[in-house]
Amino acid sequence: MNTHKYNYGIIGNCSYLALIDDKANVGWLCWPRFDSSFIFGGLLDDDKGGHFYIEPESKECTTRQRYLENTNILETTFECPDGSYKVIDFAPRFYQYERYYKPLMLMRKIIPISGRPRVRVCCHPTGDYGRKQPDVVFGSNHIRYQGLDAQVRLTTDVPLSYVDQEVAFVLTETKYMSLTWGVPLEAPLSSTVESFLVKTTEYWRRWVRNTSTEHFHQELVIRSALTLKMHQYQDTGAIIAAATTSLPESPGSTRNWDYRFCWLRDAHYTLKALNDLSHFGILRDYANFIENIVIKENRRFHPLYPITMNGEPEEEILDLNGYKGEKPVRIGNQAYEHIQNDVYGQVLVTLLPLFNDVRLVGHDSETLVDLAEHCLELIEATMDEPDNGLWEFRGLKQLHSYTFLFHWAGSHAAQKIARGAGRKNMEKLARKLVKKAADRIEQCYDEKRGVYTQAIGSSNLDASLLQLINMQYLNPRSKKAKQHVKVLEEELRTETGLFYRYKHVDDFGEPESTFLICAFWYVEALARMGRVTEAIKIFEYLASQSNHLGLLSEDVHEPTGSQWGNFPQTYSHVGLINAAFTISRKLEKPIYL
Repeated sequence: MNTHKYNYGIIGNCSYLALIDDKANVGWLCWPRFDSSFIFGGLLDDDKGGHFYIEPESKECTTRQRYLENTNILETTFECPDGSYKVIDFAPRFYQYERYYKPLMLMRKIIPISGRPRVRVCCHPTGDYGRKQPDVVFGSNHIRYQGLDAQVRLTTDVPLSYVDQEVAFVLTETKYMSLTWGVPLEAPLSSTVESFLVKTTEYWRRWVRNTSTEHFHQELVIRSALTLKMHQYQDTGAIIAAATTSLPESPGSTRNWDYRFCWLRDAHYTLKALNDLSHFGILRDYANFIENIVIKENRRFHPLYPITMNGEPEEEILDLNGYKGEKPVRIGNQAYEHIQNDVYGQVLVTLLPLFNDVRLVGHDSETLVDLAEHCLELIEATMDEPDNGLWEFRGLKQLHSYTFLFHWAGSHAAQKIARGAGRKNMEKLARKLVKKAADRIEQCYDEKRGVYTQAIGSSNLDASLLQLINMQYLNPRSKKAKQHVKVLEEELRTETGLFYRYKHVDDFGEPESTFLICAFWYVEALARMGRVTEAIKIFEYLASQSNHLGLLSEDVHEPTGSQWGNFPQTYSHVGLINAAFTISRKLEKPIYL
């Protein structure tokens, strides 16, 4: 059995993200923003993608990779016949001058450990998704790559001739590198890297110390939380779904999408998880992002937005080889044009803690109440409008159960917001829409099979309807909930506990890979139903589907256990956190027993 795992770790500082493989090659780095062209994109094309590696001369080396404990700082260790060394990679992030310092700067430290290892450094950035090659200009202690949208500069104490000619050299002392976009490093190299490393380490460890977690698989939850945090684009408050584009959901599927945008739905789940972990500042930043959306739009929301809300993310196919030859490579996302009406309820549920959590005081509540009322009015306007649904069917619009579920949950949230704000008319409308949404959900109920189906008038099943239990529409201990889960298990669950989103044919055929967030929803539902032992067993199996660093993909190919889909996937890490919290609460015992 050939099991495929992504051999990458991720680093970032809420300004940019980079994927670095277990050979210390930067396989993915987009500058200046998450959704910009890559300057290193070997992940999608070895020839056109550029590269930045620190490799041993010997081909007979073994490597191991880990994160420095409770940080997003990556360490790759090489054991070679002529000696050993390690590479530390990080994106500087720390607090100074009353703000966060998060430059477009990749720092690399090469440390000899034993022997006299020979290493080779090569740096070849590219622009415009491989269509633009920079001019190379040498300074006294740096190389400038000019002709891209901004200057890229490599400042290093590795001999520049060795870097230019890709010549191996003996590593006898620690070497340093700083790669920058636009603003170069105008400071001492080695002491600055060392200082930034200490400050960045302390920043992430302090962030973890301020994270509220339960004891159930605490390390997994912390790694997931650290991963989610890096997907926040702090400049605007947007949160992206994943760092990558066009990693296929399964081989040959052509389900290759660009996830470097802010889906209102995905952001809702990410923020819920981070709020549970006591990281509330991210919610305040996101509320500002949403407020700017409302000001910009006339009435309707799009399902997703660029992280700076500049222009539409028009879908385009690039002339690149694709990950492991899997084409097409897409940038932009046509789902921006979809009707996905669950977004209004998700915004309301996301904003609710700003009104009913006393720890979150100090925001402009009147403005946010107006925003909430706007969303409620949109629920009323779209209640009976078919949409593309959360799985973003490109050729199908239906009255989706999941959309009605968020109409119901969002109206509940709006009712609480209105009551606290003293808005009687808004509260009355919210109460009416709660009942109306519940009526529509019941129209999706298949009496004969005892299951809620994907949409009104459809017999297709959908794993997102596990959320009827997790969001407390159904009493998890009721006969109705148990029968509902039983039918979903029979059709969508694999023997190991993985879950398909759905099994019916869509625009691209029948889905071949399972969707991790659905399996975590299943675990959560099992725990709520009292099937805690089963929930723990499946949770631990799902956690084993991560790569060597504990990072999860979007999809798992059930027959082989292979990772597929964009990576790392925030949905999957959110699912892990929520499932772990639900199990923890079921396992809680008095502290002194």
